[in-house]
Amino acid sequence: MKKMLKVALLSVIPLLSYADNIELTGTVISNGQKMIGSRYMGYIKKVFVELGDKVKREDDLYEMESAEFDIMKSQADLALEQSKIVLEFWRKRLEILQRRKDKLENKKNIVPISDIEDLDSMAENAQTMLDASQVAVEQLTIKAKQMATVYNYLKMKAPSDGVIVQKNIKVGDMVMPGMLTIMMVDTESLEIDVSISESIMKHVRKGDTVRVVIPSLEYHTEGKIKAVIPDANPMTHKIVIRVSFDKEDKNIFPGMYAKIYIKTNEH
Repeated sequence: MKKMLKVALLSVIPLLSYADNIELTGTVISNGQKMIGSRYMGYIKKVFVELGDKVKREDDLYEMESAEFDIMKSQADLALEQSKIVLEFWRKRLEILQRRKDKLENKKNIVPISDIEDLDSMAENAQTMLDASQVAVEQLTIKAKQMATVYNYLKMKAPSDGVIVQKNIKVGDMVMPGMLTIMMVDTESLEIDVSISESIMKHVRKGDTVRVVIPSLEYHTEGKIKAVIPDANPMTHKIVIRVSFDKEDKNIFPGMYAKIYIKTNEH
């Protein structure tokens, strides 16, 4: 009989601790949702993930067909290399002309002045070509970097750690710029969204500590009111509060049902 009474008392303790609190229901959300879209039009060559897969930052998600981009990138790289060769040619040409001019300067008394003038003219022309070549190299370097950036986007990588919750592509699909291809969420940075009536607002303040319960896991912890957000629809007279909490090592995921308990004592 004593053992039964002891068990009954223990089971009442959590309820008593919430007796003076307002119970509200909410939904677990991720504070790190990533919607990944395509920047270019093309066909999907490979998909490396499935729904529910956990990925790390920089893991490959999918790859687009690259034949056309390979050609464009090769052309840009080749044009850059050729412009560098031309630049080096005019640099050496100018150095040679300058050395020849220096030698003739030392022989002014025996060398016709017209020869020196011809060298000046050739050096001036070489300098003009050198300047033009430098501009071409700078422009083609920018173009090559742009193509390298495009090429990198053909193999999309995970921007952060997370879990794949939506996948709208498969091998062979054509994707368009801006199309949502994959959605992932960060399961470590979780919060709870709770919709409350304006009558409860007198008990709510940003930074307040609240009790958090995940009923399906029988997980109890404390959280803090991180933000108070007015509802977009003024007809509902609802306010949304965002509660942050520590999930520890529990298998808590976005979309799970949650309860919070707000103290009713006046501030």
